[in-house]
Amino acid sequence: MRRVTVPGPQPYEVVIGPGAQAELGLVLAGTAKVAVVHAPPLAAMAGGAVETLQTAGVAAEAVVVPDGEAAKTAEVAAGLWEEFGRLGLTRSDAVVGLGGGAVTDLAGFAAATWTRGVRIVQVPTSVLGMVDAAVGGKTGINTAAGKNLVGSFHPPAAVLADTDALAGLPAAEFRSGLAEVVKCGFIADAAVLDLLDVDPTGRAATEELIERAVQVKADAVADDLYDRGRREFLNYGHTLGHAIERVEDFGWRHGEAVAVGMVFAAELGGQAGLLTRAEVDRHHALIGAMGLPTHYTGDWATIQSVMRVDKKARGASLRFVVLDGLGNPRILTDPDQAWLDAAWAVVSGDHP
Repeated sequence: MRRVTVPGPQPYEVVIGPGAQAELGLVLAGTAKVAVVHAPPLAAMAGGAVETLQTAGVAAEAVVVPDGEAAKTAEVAAGLWEEFGRLGLTRSDAVVGLGGGAVTDLAGFAAATWTRGVRIVQVPTSVLGMVDAAVGGKTGINTAAGKNLVGSFHPPAAVLADTDALAGLPAAEFRSGLAEVVKCGFIADAAVLDLLDVDPTGRAATEELIERAVQVKADAVADDLYDRGRREFLNYGHTLGHAIERVEDFGWRHGEAVAVGMVFAAELGGQAGLLTRAEVDRHHALIGAMGLPTHYTGDWATIQSVMRVDKKARGASLRFVVLDGLGNPRILTDPDQAWLDAAWAVVSGDHP
């Protein structure tokens, strides 16, 4: 097992490897009641989690929620609160979020708000969940106004990244999750880029890639739990990425949208004189080799208006994470419109 400690007021471990879910009994030993929140396709895995907990003397019950982004609504969260009430969960009890990033976001938010906070143990079952959504304590649901605009900072008691769960992951979902991994390579850990250069599928070194990405996130979260400084750098590619998700009504996978967002951010960094052409081209080449999209055609005026209500915005200012050289992220506030237009021309295919 690979283990990464996420520092903070209440440090916790991210356990990465086959069979990591078996540690649920250790993590939640002595807990009276646990609700295991999961989507329908993971009923068998949730049943295994319930069994593990019951063997450890914990009264556990599975609670089903919709699959994917459909889980992240106020209505589904309210339904979870009703289930927690039915189960009689108290502040000394716990919730397990078992699933992809959407389910761990929802379960974390429900745990953060039930009795003003019960423990959450995240058991992410996708690459995206393991390296991003389940680590760091951000929880949230979507509203008509935008993605993750309602949420809470609620660090988990532990994250059990059971890599056995990845065996059944569709190839497109696996690739999508790797977008958050390569992001960590661009902003902090060049070894990630080297590993993906050798094998752009990420299959040969999956556990090392996940561990390295989690370490990048752990380092950022340790300094900045509440996303006011260094943690913002984890949003490389996300300003445009989130806008694409919104405009496409979440028809695009998160990682696919972020992949295009990173190409856009690289072009923007190039326009600002912060990245060399070779560094910008490396984004295009590596992201493309990984099978992720590098282009998006949409209405530029609409995209810009959506970016202005992104939760990373400050007032009317547009803020982008860009790179001042690979591995050296910074914030670019209100970039020149000509730079934005030029970067958009590349990703929209209007310019080579």
